[in-house]
Amino acid sequence: MARDYYEVLGVQKGATKEEIKKAFRKLAREYHPDVSKHEQAEDKFKEINEAYEVLSDDEKRSRYDRFGAAGVSGAGGFGGAQGGAGFGGFEEIFEEFFNNFGGNRQAGRRRGPRPGSDRRVNTSVTFEEAVFGVEKQIDFDRFEACETCSGSGAEPGTTPTRCPECKGTGEIRQVQQTFLGAMVRATPCPRCGGRGEINPSPCRTCTGSGLLRKHAILNVQIPPGVREGLQIQIKGEGDAGEYGAPAGNLYVIIDVKEHKFFKRKDSDIILDVTVNVAQAALGDKVVIPTVDGDVELNIPAGTQTGKVFRLRGKGIPRLRSDGSNTGRGDQLVYVQVIVPNTLTPEQRELFEKLATTFGKEVQPQQNGRGFFDRMMGLFGGDQA
Repeated sequence: MARDYYEVLGVQKGATKEEIKKAFRKLAREYHPDVSKHEQAEDKFKEINEAYEVLSDDEKRSRYDRFGAAGVSGAGGFGGAQGGAGFGGFEEIFEEFFNNFGGNRQAGRRRGPRPGSDRRVNTSVTFEEAVFGVEKQIDFDRFEACETCSGSGAEPGTTPTRCPECKGTGEIRQVQQTFLGAMVRATPCPRCGGRGEINPSPCRTCTGSGLLRKHAILNVQIPPGVREGLQIQIKGEGDAGEYGAPAGNLYVIIDVKEHKFFKRKDSDIILDVTVNVAQAALGDKVVIPTVDGDVELNIPAGTQTGKVFRLRGKGIPRLRSDGSNTGRGDQLVYVQVIVPNTLTPEQRELFEKLATTFGKEVQPQQNGRGFFDRMMGLFGGDQA
């Protein structure tokens, strides 16, 4: 069984992305096979990479937190990434690692503008809105490109110039003596931040950052069938990137309000109803609620507590990962027969007359036929 990814990196489950990144950097330097003398350095290094790839990617981390390793099956290791945010961060750290310890993969390369960060916002929906879908107005703050300089960070009419400190390379190199010999350590230029360029006349509106914090309002379509905790990704609606780099994504996290009557089990809706002893014994037609409106339900004579009636197609749409649906589940109506606590004199007289026709013998039930067994079957998904 694979070790817990948080344990592998030595961080808490609620760790921030920066804490996860910092922990990975430290372990990557310690266990890289080219420099580590640890007997299992290669295996340890692969395990660290796999953990970081999952925990640095918001979508993969969410699936891992909910379902464990099964939720990210096939996502670990070097071959599992398909251009996600986690792998991008891994490449950045991996290249920095080789830079710092004598590699030349980034020699002479300037750091490009950083993509924008992702944003997260919670929104609440009613039980019915979760079933049928709804359009919600989302309010949140994000960084947007400065309108004065169009995100360049330079005062209009001026242009960036080559950084005099790093001569446009974006990095400062220093030779360090280590136990492996002389190695070149490359770090981002402190003056230009690794861009290789500086703005002699920074934009006065954004002070040269190219970004401004603003309040945004978006109309977001919540698809039918969403459940509690689901994250809806809206690409490009997060923070704007530096100096024209791609924007981050917006993740809308769904909170479903509790319903007065209905409960959810996968794609089915659960409803508990009560009937009196007369209705159960003689049978009756009763009106019950569904998310589509009230319907008439036939209670057959002799109905017992624990009986389940299935209303086909009255449940929740089955939501696919691409937002489409594959039909609806059912509504399961669980019946409980209520025995009155108090009786009027007339009712008591009628029950006493009725009791003389039934007798007083107690009949033990055979295994597999009792109420307890039926209820256990229902919880296991079987219908009575």
